[in-house]
Amino acid sequence: MSANGTILEVKDLQVYYGAIQALRGVSLEVPAGQVVALIGANGAGKTTTLRAVSKMLRPSTGRVTFLGEDVTRLQSHELVARGMAHAPEGRGIFLNLTVKENLDLGAFLRRDRDGIAKDADRVYALFPILAERRNQVSGTLSGGEQQMLAVGRALMSRPKLMLLDEPSLGLAPQVVEKIFSVLRSVNSEGVALLLVEQNAHKALRLAHRAYVLETGNVVMTGTGQELLASPEVRKAYLGE
Repeated sequence: MSANGTILEVKDLQVYYGAIQALRGVSLEVPAGQVVALIGANGAGKTTTLRAVSKMLRPSTGRVTFLGEDVTRLQSHELVARGMAHAPEGRGIFLNLTVKENLDLGAFLRRDRDGIAKDADRVYALFPILAERRNQVSGTLSGGEQQMLAVGRALMSRPKLMLLDEPSLGLAPQVVEKIFSVLRSVNSEGVALLLVEQNAHKALRLAHRAYVLETGNVVMTGTGQELLASPEVRKAYLGE
């Protein structure tokens, strides 16, 4: 961790898809133990930012520092080993494997069998429906159950930082409440969260700090409460 208590520092990330520039010098910080939200319209660069941070794609320029270490050139599995987990948009679970097998894969770098079993029990306590479905093939789960599994699988690596991409997308309101309740609980235990979320109301209420992205640029930043109160944010993203 850096001297100022920052778990993740992103400096001047630029990403291209062919000739199209998706990120135009994005910089942000995630303080240890805090929730940071990225909000913005579709195509603003939110998902690209998470994918560049977790090395699912390579930035053209820029630097990513995690736990005080420059990790710009590391690969995804090396970041997982250091304590970063990514629950991607679209959930990314293995549909032909059972719930239990998906959770086991979340701990694939770990060798502490007792700890893995304990963490699986914790996931089942957070999401009791997954305990009921532990031997069920994941492709037969509902969308909400698959999202719970994606979050649970990310937790199995014992992350210090979780990247979450649209955890509420397409889910029923009561499922969204459950997901956000679990995220609040996970954060209260000291896990930092970098959250991309279309539901700006929910994201800003949960977030200690937030960034607004437009066309690959950070155009506004502040505490969650400050952005909730911002007339520009209310008009553009909160439908008010």
